Amino acid sequence: MKRVIWLVLDSFGIGNAPDAADFGDEGADTLGHIARNRPLSLPNMSALGLARAYALNNGQDVPLQNADIPLLPGALYGAAREASAGKDTLSGHWEMAGVTMDIAMHYYPQTEPTFPPELIDEIVTKFNETQKGSGLDDMSRSDLSSVPDPRKITGILGDRHASGVEIINTLGPEHIRTGKPIFYTSADSVIQIAAHEEHFGLERLYRLCEVAREVTNDKGVGRIIARPFVGDETRGFTRTKNRHDYALRPSGTSVLELAQQNGLPVIGIGKIPDIFGGHGITTRAPAYKLDGLMDETLRQIDALEESGIIMTNFVDFDMEWGHRRDVEGYAGGLEYFDARLPEVLERLGEEDLLILTADHGCDPTWNGTDHTRENVPIYGMLKSRRIGEIGIRDTFADMAATISDHLGIPAPENGVSFLNI
Repeated sequence: MKRVIWLVLDSFGIGNAPDAADFGDEGADTLGHIARNRPLSLPNMSALGLARAYALNNGQDVPLQNADIPLLPGALYGAAREASAGKDTLSGHWEMAGVTMDIAMHYYPQTEPTFPPELIDEIVTKFNETQKGSGLDDMSRSDLSSVPDPRKITGILGDRHASGVEIINTLGPEHIRTGKPIFYTSADSVIQIAAHEEHFGLERLYRLCEVAREVTNDKGVGRIIARPFVGDETRGFTRTKNRHDYALRPSGTSVLELAQQNGLPVIGIGKIPDIFGGHGITTRAPAYKLDGLMDETLRQIDALEESGIIMTNFVDFDMEWGHRRDVEGYAGGLEYFDARLPEVLERLGEEDLLILTADHGCDPTWNGTDHTRENVPIYGMLKSRRIGEIGIRDTFADMAATISDHLGIPAPENGVSFLNI
């Protein structure tokens, strides 16, 4: 039995991407800046090679407590550059799965309004056409504002770059009064659509996002994200766990799809199924928050009694702390994750490959609220082998090639295995 346990600490970059200046991120360093802002102890990740990966990538040590702890037998460590021209969730995950982005991703400008009016018109019109029996099918968008039909939308709110928490608190009351969904974006190639689960309707929000996905499939928009929330003006508003991502499908076949095609189970935990649009996923395992994601990962490891892949995205590092520029929260999350890592290690068999990595950076000390272009760490364990240092890899896709090599399945088009260095 050869299992792959693939844990993605969303946004946990380690700095020093050679092209960071092209993205306005020269000097960004998620791990390094956190460790320099407050004492940080990650002994279990250091025992797998995290501190050594940082030193290899940056030419200097990271000021972690217990950074010089001896490596565990079978540990492996290194770093990787992103070959795709992006610094977002979609490009990072697809590349680590072996598919380098060959699609010209579209990013929306900081100007307001952000979205082209003709794009919003098309999304609104097509969505309203899906609402049957209202007699509005032949009306233009300008006519809709005079028709009291709650199933139709008459326009949007937001239309700018924003933090999701800030924009729902600012526009939530108007959204409830008007029924207009809240559209916003970030430095990612993304359109995020927020709506109240009760006043707008969760399934209705999902349908709106499906329409937006259909409309933007040929426009290079990486993701449409449904951002449902609850609450009211008095109590405040809170996003719920019912987020759903509608991802653009890049060309190429990922290691997840290759594993599935070869009869192996592929368990996607958290937002992994959404990131890959369900492609290559045999089991969806919903989980939320750092503790819930770790609990579900452990349950799936215990349940998997054959060769296969378990892949988890720990989104809180990015969503809760990176984007919100919360150094203390990010550091506390890392220490919590590190404290629970032994529960993973004790479940590993001799032929189980553990990989810990990230999809991009999100330096909580950096300007703005967006992702940062950084190299990512690769560290982990394969008890049956003595791999040690794997160097600085030219592409995230080397992880996919390594997983294919380990499982004995065909490899994706991109990447080189680091099992035989």
